[in-house]
Amino acid sequence: MPRQTLSASDAARTLGISLDTLRRWDRDGRIKTERDAANRRRVSRTEVDRLLGHESQHELSARNRFHGIVREVKVDGLLAQVELETTEPARVVAVITREAAEELGLAPGQDATAVVKATSVLIDT
Repeated sequence: MPRQTLSASDAARTLGISLDTLRRWDRDGRIKTERDAANRRRVSRTEVDRLLGHESQHELSARNRFHGIVREVKVDGLLAQVELETTEPARVVAVITREAAEELGLAPGQDATAVVKATSVLIDT
């Protein structure tokens, strides 16, 4: 049975980031960590899976997933422009249909994922 938590260094290695980046994400609230009896950071397997996009409800084949927080949704006619602040050092802006934005219930402060596949960007919650 796999371990339920990883050391900070193992979690960083699995996420493909440096240990310093993991510590910064922890301070910024971008990743949830726990502390063990020796006050060392531990990261749950589910948190690592969330950041990697391995959540069981998402079975897309896309390789490029950017997890983050919706910062702004601008609706104009049939289209909606969605700005996502990602955990990676990036900002993703996508134009989707108004109907899709409403169906996903996109609103500022909500967790979402931008899925980049070929030349299209999909917004997923």
